[in-house]
Amino acid sequence: MRISSLTRTTNETNISVTLNLDGTGKAKVATGVGFFDHMLDQLARHSKIDITINCKGDLHIDDHHTVEDCGIALGQALAQALGDKAGINRYGDCHLAMDDALVRAALDLSGRPYLVWNCDCPTQKIGQFDTELLREFFQALSTHGGITLHIDCLHGINSHHIAEAAFKAVARALRTAVETDPRAEGAVPSTKGIL
Repeated sequence: MRISSLTRTTNETNISVTLNLDGTGKAKVATGVGFFDHMLDQLARHSKIDITINCKGDLHIDDHHTVEDCGIALGQALAQALGDKAGINRYGDCHLAMDDALVRAALDLSGRPYLVWNCDCPTQKIGQFDTELLREFFQALSTHGGITLHIDCLHGINSHHIAEAAFKAVARALRTAVETDPRAEGAVPSTKGIL
């Protein structure tokens, strides 16, 4: 089974994460940031990766450390669960429509982190959630998961829809990328022989 568990403790956050890449999309998420919990639930549900995450963060300051550090921990757990990446598809992409929003996500589990973010929201807040934290989360996930990740909002006027479409698009792309390819016969999907 491709499962990982880790904890990450700093002066700003205390996080525990468990991932099952071969799950059914179950989420048990508690970060103290309501909208972010909703987005992490979407990430699990649409990637079919079971995600358990508990975070106690310095929310009395703001949500930044909690959101960013959860991205770091999830990226590390993903890299751990993937191991040497033998037999996976490696690549994934998705165009995801949600009402007014259309978001494209494409990713490569290359081990070479890089984020292209063209998905700004028209408002600074979704409820109490700072929309600039969306990029912070995906930057942390990309960096610590070793993911080349491109996220582009092609259309959208509602910030909630744009954010949710971004999480769902990344989830669907991730679902494809982490799945095993029976034709690969367990080979690492690179001419280098290593990722």
